[in-house]
Amino acid sequence: MTFAKICGVSDPVTARAAAAFGADFIGMVFAPSKRQVTIGQAGRIAEGLGQREHVAGEAGAAEIEAALGRRRPLLVGVFADQDADTINDIAEGCGLDLVQLSGSEPWELNEHIRRPILKCLKVRPEETAEELMAHDHGGAIVLLDPYVEGAYGGTGVTLDWSVAAEVASRTPTVLAGGLTPENVREAVRDVQPWAVDVSSGVETDGAKDPAKIRAFIAAAKAQRDVRSA
Repeated sequence: MTFAKICGVSDPVTARAAAAFGADFIGMVFAPSKRQVTIGQAGRIAEGLGQREHVAGEAGAAEIEAALGRRRPLLVGVFADQDADTINDIAEGCGLDLVQLSGSEPWELNEHIRRPILKCLKVRPEETAEELMAHDHGGAIVLLDPYVEGAYGGTGVTLDWSVAAEVASRTPTVLAGGLTPENVREAVRDVQPWAVDVSSGVETDGAKDPAKIRAFIAAAKAQRDVRSA
């Protein structure tokens, strides 16, 4: 089963549309980015989705899947190189369910975060699955995104899916980078990730496009249905 995460959402209308189309996760960016949201914006998104109970901090993929069975979408806050106190305060104040670490944070930071973690690994050209899996991920779900100098994500660049498939065969993995409504079905088929993550791939002229969000989720879940049949 592959879940769908729509990232870079900055308003309640888009969040509710993504939820109606079947999104499993809504991502809000708190790191420096053209998609960065304020705490006020994030709070309004959470209120608009009616978020309530939170997933336990030590939860892994199975517990997150159970939470998705009770309600969806879950809210993910995207951070980069911020301290644990700041991340925990924002997570609590904005009603986040998960925290995504997209910077160069030391692995030790994971121990101080009070939400389940998606840890972003920036995949460089020619980097192998063995190199990516060299660290003890400490229960965090791995998110694979291509390395792009000076960018935290949302670049539209695709990584090597064969490497991603090797990682996904070993640990729950979120595939990001260059995904679109046109290629996500193939990505799910080839990589078999735990989840797929999109931001720029569902935008038109720099703004989230509801039609593309709907098409992306439908394509990702159509491939999931084929695999589950």
